[in-house]
Amino acid sequence: MIVSMGLMTVFFSPHNRSYFEMEKIFKVYVYPEGDIPIVHDGPCKDIYSIEGRFINEMENGKGKFRTTDPNAAHVYFLPFSITWMVKYLYTPFSYDVTPLKTFVSDYVKLVSTRYPFWNRTHGADHFMLACHDWGPDASKGHPFLYNTSIRVLCNANTSEGFNPRKDVSLPEIHLFGGEISPKLLSLPPENTPRRNLAFFAGGMHGPIRPILFRHWKNIDNDIRVYEYLPKDLDYYSLMINSKFCLCPSGHEVASPRIVESIYAECVPVILSKGYVLPFSDVLRWEAFSVQVNVSDIPRLKEVLSAIPVENYRKLKQGVRAVRKHFTLNQPAKKYDVFHMILHSIWLRRLNIELE
Repeated sequence: MIVSMGLMTVFFSPHNRSYFEMEKIFKVYVYPEGDIPIVHDGPCKDIYSIEGRFINEMENGKGKFRTTDPNAAHVYFLPFSITWMVKYLYTPFSYDVTPLKTFVSDYVKLVSTRYPFWNRTHGADHFMLACHDWGPDASKGHPFLYNTSIRVLCNANTSEGFNPRKDVSLPEIHLFGGEISPKLLSLPPENTPRRNLAFFAGGMHGPIRPILFRHWKNIDNDIRVYEYLPKDLDYYSLMINSKFCLCPSGHEVASPRIVESIYAECVPVILSKGYVLPFSDVLRWEAFSVQVNVSDIPRLKEVLSAIPVENYRKLKQGVRAVRKHFTLNQPAKKYDVFHMILHSIWLRRLNIELE
């Protein structure tokens, strides 16, 4: 599990031991209450795919982590989908998330009435998982869920209540039609030159992207920044032909570009505030990404150009090494994203003192 990076490793060695322990004994009880589609189902073919894919693997996969005996469980999963709540309960353009909060509150009340486990720890050994931007808001439907339970969230923003000591940062993985682009599955040979220093294409929203566009949009041939990608250019081809891929936060801190960059073996450049990166308690992000302060965006070319060739080579090796940790497999495989999520939950479960 430890990948050599000169003086660095991609994976923190103390957690290698905890990972193997998790694989041996970790058990999850999935509450059976609730009906499809809002419970026991989720999206598998869009920007929030990780939500549905985790629920599906947890409930229908052939893995050894699920137990049907709640007394044997280490943690308890609340298997509702915030994305499907938005689809089926939310009134478009109302910006009223009350129906989501009400559903969450009612679900917690249901399982806490039928079972003794929630009340035993005030939900500290329970977890929810949500990739939709409104996951944190929906969790406010029950105070103990928000303040005590393990919340596995794509929107892992410390300025909005994300607590890395108990919550888990979830990687956002955009699956068009449920699959990764073929271009990201068959990359050019490792020594193929990458013509662009850096690349980004995306919409103008949130506080950081306007700064990026102001300084770099259509300005420099080495820093390729677009708001709207011209029709004669291909998004993934530009990623594959760039050394660095810029990953600025939008309305929310998470971006699927981080995982896309890893798939493209394009070193991610994190441009964000308050974002707790996925699996940052076990992965050394400095070994496979570059984090640039928002105040340094005007100096992006200077900052990236100053990275020595040997350091860039090691960063790219790191990107290649961690790809498996951000990969969705059916069925799930050792060390893949499903197992990394469970390991993060396991680490937080170890911090809980039961009565």
